Amino acid sequence: MQDKCVLVTGGAGFIGSNVANRLATDNDVIAVDDTYLGTAENLDPAVEFVEASVLDDDYPADVDVLFHFAALSSRNMHERDPQRGCRVNVEGFVNAVERARNGGCDTVVYASTSSIYGSRTEPSPVDMDVEARTAYEASKLARERYAEYYANHHDMNVAGLRFFSVYQGFGGNEEHKGQYANTVAQFADAIASGEAPELFGDGTQTRDFTHVSDVARACELAADHELTGVYNVGTQEAYSFNEMVEMINDALGTDVAPEYIDCPFDDYVHDTMADYSTFREATGWEPHIDFEEGVELVCEPYQ
Repeated sequence: MQDKCVLVTGGAGFIGSNVANRLATDNDVIAVDDTYLGTAENLDPAVEFVEASVLDDDYPADVDVLFHFAALSSRNMHERDPQRGCRVNVEGFVNAVERARNGGCDTVVYASTSSIYGSRTEPSPVDMDVEARTAYEASKLARERYAEYYANHHDMNVAGLRFFSVYQGFGGNEEHKGQYANTVAQFADAIASGEAPELFGDGTQTRDFTHVSDVARACELAADHELTGVYNVGTQEAYSFNEMVEMINDALGTDVAPEYIDCPFDDYVHDTMADYSTFREATGWEPHIDFEEGVELVCEPYQ
């Protein structure tokens, strides 16, 4: 993407800031964020930062492309205040798309979620049946239905990306998330400090861990190809938390054993894995960073 005016909502957050910084090399990028889950420190100087909520009506929206990441991005945050979660995740999405559309924008890429697949050890294709088990998942499915409306009724290019367990580490743009950061970042930080990471159950749960640089590249490709529909972004490989802890210890040269605790959540997703074939066919995207290399990148700042 080159010489475009781009709006990134949630642009000071983890994924949003990575996308904004990537695009700012060749485009004019505006990052809008209310700093509830983001920080302007994540952004390169080339990115124009505007502190505002996606529910507001006064942030810049006369753009060529909208990347929408603003959300209460944790199921726990959403469950504590479902009404606010709905306003931000659903009304905020509609408000951002509507304002951009009125400004002449016809290309939108937005964040959905892979958690709607539930627990699966097999790769999850985008055309399988899904359902909402949490308010967070319900809000992301509502986005997908509104995206269909904008694509069908307004002839817009609207691509929803279902991300699988995105990580970067506290040495990147994830530190501000703290307890809501990916487990790779949290566990690496704990082990580097000599503290035992806390694993739910017996640590055999698995995730399709996807490095944020691959995710940011996927977002740009979705816009470049003017995609419409829903796509998975993951690696189609899964690792257990036990394996992750072992890999972190290997990378850091430590030997910190995890602590196993009871899972405090209902409907906890035990296993995830992406089938990203539809997105690969549409864009040629493949993940560049495998999990072993990704863990080393996460651990590098501690060495």
